[in-house]
Amino acid sequence: MQRLKARLLQSGMMSFILCTLMTCWVTFINLGLTDAFVGNWLNAFLLAWPIAYLIAFLAGPFVASLTNRLLAGSQQN
Repeated sequence: MQRLKARLLQSGMMSFILCTLMTCWVTFINLGLTDAFVGNWLNAFLLAWPIAYLIAFLAGPFVASLTNRLLAGSQQN
């Protein structure tokens, strides 16, 4: 149960940080710094974060496994 809680929390924090920064950046690139920037960014964030969380949670074990394999391969050299 502790492992699941850790995965849920890590996925939430990682997706929140990445989604916050990426939606802010893409909103800025697409629209510039307008009066409606915060509203447009918040809308993009609210649409993107649930999906980012799900992807981070589902892809987490695969990414961890791939990281371990890549690091194990680099230690053999």
